[in-house]
Order: sequence, then C-alpha cells, then structure tokens
Amino acid sequence: MRRRALLAALLALPLIAAGPVWTGEDGKSPAAGGTDVVSYFTGTPVPGTPALSTDYQEARFQFATKENLEAFKATPGRYLPQYGGHCAWAAAEGRRAGGNPAVWKIVDGKLYLNCSKDAEAKWQANLQANITKADEWWAWEGAW
Repeated sequence: MRRRALLAALLALPLIAAGPVWTGEDGKSPAAGGTDVVSYFTGTPVPGTPALSTDYQEARFQFATKENLEAFKATPGRYLPQYGGHCAWAAAEGRRAGGNPAVWKIVDGKLYLNCSKDAEAKWQANLQANITKADEWWAWEGAW
C-alpha cells in the first residue's frame, strides 16, 4: 500500500512542478523576451532592464520604469501573457510554440503573443473561437 502511495506521489511531481512557462525554451531568458509586460497595456511595448526586475512563478520579468515594476508586483495576473507567453495560434491548435514579443494583441484586457505575423493573422481570423479553443487546451494540457 505504501509503495502505491509513493509511486502516485512520484508520478504527480512533474505535474505539480510544471505550471506556466513565461520564459524562452532555455528556461533562462527573461519573460516576454525582456519586454516590459506592463508597457504593452499603454500601446507601446518597450524593453525592460535587468536592474528593474522581479521573479514571478519561476520567471524573471523586466521593466522599463519603477512604476511599471510596482504595478506588476501589485497585480501580476493583470499583465501576464496568456498561455505562459506561448503563441496564441499554436495554443488554439493544441500545441506549443514560442511567442514573439513583437507580435502581440490585447483582447478584453489580456495580453496575447503569437509566434509570427502569419500565425497572428490566422488567430485573428476567428479570434473569439480561437481564444476559447486555446483557453480550453491550456487549462487541460498546455499548462503542464
């Protein structure tokens, strides 16, 4: 009986530890390619700096101003890229692809990244349906 409990705990470990991935594939790059995620919401994304950074969910976020850093610290969920920063179009198709911080859109107060202009065009062709599909996939498979 104890062996089964131990085996179950060991098998669940990767699921518990995984969570969102805000960084590049190497796991070392700053989230959103170092772009200040708060700045997307002003309409002009700008690079952040390592001097103004904070860690959140095992990722490093960089900011251009102290005000943006403080805004993020106060309500990080408001500024996080959806799908862990992965491409929204790929998520809608049930797969992962790295998001490009230069290809972005704010929809209903949420930040979405896509991997390319081509992917963005496909994603926007049926925007709400693609967001729904991506949300469902990410909730069940993408976040692991």
